[in-house]
Amino acid sequence: MNKIGRIGVFTSGGDAPGMNACIRAVVRTALFHGLKVIGIKRGYEGMIDGDFIKMNASSVSDIIQRGGTILKSARSDRFRTPGGREYAAKNLREWGIEAVVAIGGDGTITGANIFSKEYGIPFVACPGTIDNDLYGTDYTIGYDTALNTAVYAIDKIRDTASSHNRLFFVEVMGRDAGFLALNSGIGGGAEAVLVPETKTDIQSLFDTLERGWNRKKTSFIIVVAEGDDAGGAFEVARKVQERFEQFDARVTVLGHIQRGGSPTCMDRVNSSELGMAAVNALIAGEHSILLGKMKGELSKTPFSHAIKSHNEISPNLLELVRVLSA
Repeated sequence: MNKIGRIGVFTSGGDAPGMNACIRAVVRTALFHGLKVIGIKRGYEGMIDGDFIKMNASSVSDIIQRGGTILKSARSDRFRTPGGREYAAKNLREWGIEAVVAIGGDGTITGANIFSKEYGIPFVACPGTIDNDLYGTDYTIGYDTALNTAVYAIDKIRDTASSHNRLFFVEVMGRDAGFLALNSGIGGGAEAVLVPETKTDIQSLFDTLERGWNRKKTSFIIVVAEGDDAGGAFEVARKVQERFEQFDARVTVLGHIQRGGSPTCMDRVNSSELGMAAVNALIAGEHSILLGKMKGELSKTPFSHAIKSHNEISPNLLELVRVLSA
């Protein structure tokens, strides 16, 4: 790979706290090494539309503590088409962009992998998703913040559940992955956690509630991932209410509150380290890799491997929920 002089950076897919910290690190690391930086707004959609801006050190001042993404984000059906990618490549060439840092999740990496192979433009990626399901990193950008947001919410719900002797079903994000549900459930002292990775045993849930009721327990918290196979929190609550008429069951869906908010210190540091590593990788001639942290060390996972594999939830944590709810 020839020496690069100008790089692009964009965020794509769902926003995640810490994306701004990563953008900041990419821009300032590139400037430190004498590179020019172009911000691509609205992800692949903005790449197709030519929605680009020149960035300097001031462009990323006072953003490390902000949630969301200053470059905006979007999902792009047009980028899935050859014609859309052709427009994107044309715009990158016209702006003199020789390499790109992509910040996003599985869809972002898949798009980068296809596009880079078609047009030979070097891409590296930083894992930006609250789901924490990307292979190649122990913690994705935004996960720690979203997890703490969920735990704080569960703590508050626990207060009102105890005050009114209620059974609360708390639905957290996680269409395909249960990391948020499992860890927020453990951290919030939930009596049960339902995740997409395991088949929900409604009878087992009934048994857990029955045991609690028999020992005079008057309030319960059940954490449900939105992608749970039993149908989500409302459907599970309906089944439980039919079985236990004595329970005053309520449902709280945390929804997009989990995406927003000021990133935790862990997310700020992790995002900054990965942003710097992404630029250094491009300077060194590396490409088509996902930058991450595994066991405290920087990791570089080929796109093809990152796309085919996914992080798996720990069976030990599932067992922990079962034992502690006894």
